[in-house]
Parts: sequence; C-alpha cells; structure tokens
Amino acid sequence: MSQPELFACVPDRVSVYEVSPRDGLQNESATVPLRGKLRLIDALVAAGLQRIEITSFVSPKWIPQLADADELAEALLCSPTHRPRPPGVRFSALCPNARGLERAKKAGLDEIAVFMSASETHNKKNINKSIEATIKAFEETIAPAREAGIRVRGYVSTVWGCPYEGDIDPARAIAIAKQLHEMGCYQISLGDTIGSGTPRQTRDIMVRALGELPLEAVAMHMHDTRGTALANIVVGLELGVRHFDASVGGMGGCPYAPGAAGNVATEDLVYMLHGMGVGTGLDLERLVEAAKAAESIVGRVLPGKVHQAGIRSLRA
Repeated sequence: MSQPELFACVPDRVSVYEVSPRDGLQNESATVPLRGKLRLIDALVAAGLQRIEITSFVSPKWIPQLADADELAEALLCSPTHRPRPPGVRFSALCPNARGLERAKKAGLDEIAVFMSASETHNKKNINKSIEATIKAFEETIAPAREAGIRVRGYVSTVWGCPYEGDIDPARAIAIAKQLHEMGCYQISLGDTIGSGTPRQTRDIMVRALGELPLEAVAMHMHDTRGTALANIVVGLELGVRHFDASVGGMGGCPYAPGAAGNVATEDLVYMLHGMGVGTGLDLERLVEAAKAAESIVGRVLPGKVHQAGIRSLRA
C-alpha cells in the first residue's frame, strides 16, 4: 500500500512578517539608539523582507524602548539622507488608539496594527482595558485608518494560553479574531504569546480559525519559549496557512507575559521553509547577517539557531 506523501499540502510560497524592530526590541532592557534601529531595519530590507513592523505608537511610559517612534518613522520615510524604501516594502506600526493613528498618519505609514488579548487578565495588564472596552476603542482606530487609505492588521495574543489564566477557550479567541476581521482588519495574527503550544493543540486552534476566517486573513505569531514554535508552524503549513510572523535572531518576548521567550527566529523559519521547498523570496545568508547585526545592536547573544550554527548543508 502506498503511503501518503509527507507535506503534500504545504503551500509553494509563504509570506514572512518581520517583527524584530518592534516586538523584538521592546523587551530589551538596555536602550537601543535610533542609529541601531535604522541599521537593523536596513539589514532586514537587504535580506528581502517586505513587511516589517518598525515600532509602536504607544506612550513612552509604557514602553520606553520605543519612545523614538516618531523620529524612527520620520528617518525611514521622510529623511532625505536615509536610503529610500525599496519598491514593495511596507512598514507598519502598532497603534493602540486614535492618538496613535494620528501619529502614524503624520509619519506617512500605509499600514498599522491593532492588538488585544484573548485573555481578560492579560488584556488588562497589557492595554489597561477590558476586552469589551478594547473592541469599542478600535472603532476610533480601524475604520478611520481605512478611510485614510491605511491598511489595518490585527493581533490576538494568548490564544494558546495565558500566564495568568492558563488555558484559553479557542472558541473565544477565534470569536475575537472574527470580530476584528469584520471591523476591517485585513489579516489577524494569532499569537502563542507564552510559547506553550503543542502541535495537536495548534491543529485544533487553526482548524477552528480557518473555519471562521478566509485563509489569507490568518497569520501565526509563535513564540519559542519551549522550543515548539517550528513544530507548530509545520502544522499551520499543512493546513495551508501562508503568513507567519518572525523576529530575526529570535528576539522578543512580552513585558506582560513573565517568562515568555522571543518569537521564532526569522532565519530558523526560513531555513526550514527553504529545506521543505517552500519559497519566501528571502536571502537566508543576509538574514544570518541581519541576526548577527541584531546581536551587535543589543549587545548579547540571541537564541536563534541558524545564525549561530551556520547554513551549510550536510548533503554530500
């Protein structure tokens, strides 16, 4: 009896959404200067990344590391002395409220992201609002952004589990994601914020998500706290998911999720995808260079595997 082909349903090509300048750097205790952030973003663009989340327009008192959000956006989009953005590259930023949207509009961004949690406790600690109040506040952000010609992406955190509440009902998480999509978010990134997910759990969550949302509207944002991020991503791939968030070097974490490690490393993800025959449009060697640049910028060894081990094939 013939055996079914392994990975037969995996897409031929996927899109990687880079979050290291925002989600990665926000968890660093030492302040990264503007020139370091620009150096990192330039290295990411050189590697071929076209979707990069550069910062967050939040109050500096909440995330001091991103206090230079306006200055960074101006340097990238308006400064005549900085290299121009290549065609096809889209920069985005988190915008928690109407004031953040106004800052994004002034900066000339053509995409923003809104964020919330599937956990009531985590949402209150992270945003200082209930889930209901957060949804209500998004009415002042999502529709006005779209009217201004700005695309809106949505995040739902703690879908796989919460550091305060434990297990999260997948139905509740997917209901929130569906509501964000109906409000106008073109894509919803489902997050394993604490990196607790396992493949069987991931299959259950993603089957539910794909039953309620269009395929192109679903993305995965996997943290690698327990070393299962790539395994969970393979499950998503087999279900046809084509959009994945990643952070070069494996930088990241969440200030309001104690113990959470960084996102899956971009270079690790791309190494695996290319080995599976899945196209990304990214230059793996330059991603490794970007990860090493990130280490230099933050002044510590980052947890990504491929930039440490190298990309040399073991095939004869």
